[in-house]
Amino acid sequence: MKEIRREAWETPNVSAFSRCTMETGPTDAGGAPTTSSAAAETPRPADAVGVASSPQAGLRPVPVRFEFSDNLPRLIEELQLAIVLTTYQAGRVVTIGSCGGELQVGFSHFPQAMGLARTPAGLAVASSDAVWRLPANREIAASLRPEAGHDIAFLARSCHRTGPVLAHDLAWCAGELLLVNTLFNCVVGLEEPWSFTPRWRPAFISATTPGDRCHLNGVAVSSDGQRLAYATAHGAGDVENSWRQDKVSGGCLIDASSGAVVLTGLAMPHSPRLHRGQLVLLDSGQGRLLAVDPGRLSSVEPQGADSLAEVIAELPGFCRGLDCWGPYALVGLSQIREAAVFGGLPLQERHGQLRCGVALVHLEERRLAGWLWFNSGVEEIFAASFLPGWCHPVVVGPDSATDQNSEVWIVPPE
Repeated sequence: MKEIRREAWETPNVSAFSRCTMETGPTDAGGAPTTSSAAAETPRPADAVGVASSPQAGLRPVPVRFEFSDNLPRLIEELQLAIVLTTYQAGRVVTIGSCGGELQVGFSHFPQAMGLARTPAGLAVASSDAVWRLPANREIAASLRPEAGHDIAFLARSCHRTGPVLAHDLAWCAGELLLVNTLFNCVVGLEEPWSFTPRWRPAFISATTPGDRCHLNGVAVSSDGQRLAYATAHGAGDVENSWRQDKVSGGCLIDASSGAVVLTGLAMPHSPRLHRGQLVLLDSGQGRLLAVDPGRLSSVEPQGADSLAEVIAELPGFCRGLDCWGPYALVGLSQIREAAVFGGLPLQERHGQLRCGVALVHLEERRLAGWLWFNSGVEEIFAASFLPGWCHPVVVGPDSATDQNSEVWIVPPE
């Protein structure tokens, strides 16, 4: 099934100027990748390989090496479904597109990039202490460097400073951008003059105060886009760090209307989404993509995931970041980090086989339809989103001194 709908982002009538300011960018002190494009090289029978690097005097060059299924460029162009990811470990927003049958991968620096959402104006990205708004611009896209031929550009233009709140999921709901504020165990709005405005919290959380009690991390918006429907958390306690006590099965799904837990027995779940009448979510510590019939969930008596959830796919990584479009699900995968957070998870048994990257899963046929794995430079993915109707996106972030990207000025026409 081919489902194409171009996101109708309105762009203003402006005069736009761009200038490519750097050929390469520096690495972070922690060795994060900084190049903004990587093209496919010689394909192998089952996959293709790409390499990017970012040398600069005084800093160690860090190659960003990746491999991908040979059908991925074709899928992106046929379905008109480009991909955007965030990685807080590398501090980048990553775009994956295709132009003329060649895969195009770009990087843009955002400190500890986490939550990601499509909005009516473009994209929103949560970073270490702020949420950035990136309006879409079609007119200037094709002229941006590197890699001319972009069909859509997202330009960082303003941010709302939240302070360090352990920002997780972002969602557009009922005409406003909502943020999962993990430090304060709630979902918040962003409005002046406040750092954030609490909108919702689970019923088991007694107060909106700092201290990560349940590791609230993901939200699902109702099918009509007008209300919060579900949320995921790693625990259901009201004591700081209590969620760490049972990472293997203490995770839960929460009904937003009642604030009550409706599904238990999950391993560090993330990214609930409502799609085509089903609730789709990630049982991250098991490396599984799950589907649940919302009609079987009860806020009176929570039930175990083993009895209600259906396994759509088992994937080779810690699953975090999910988007669905038509018959496809886009799943972000990460390698397991330090034992303090991820120790004891069932996924650890497959530690040597784990991947970091993104998997394209066909929901109806329950198969892996395409993939991209990072072999160096990127070890974790947080958010993953489709860009429906577009094939070759570019993100211009707030840090042009680091990115290999164009400096862009947008001014009103004379």
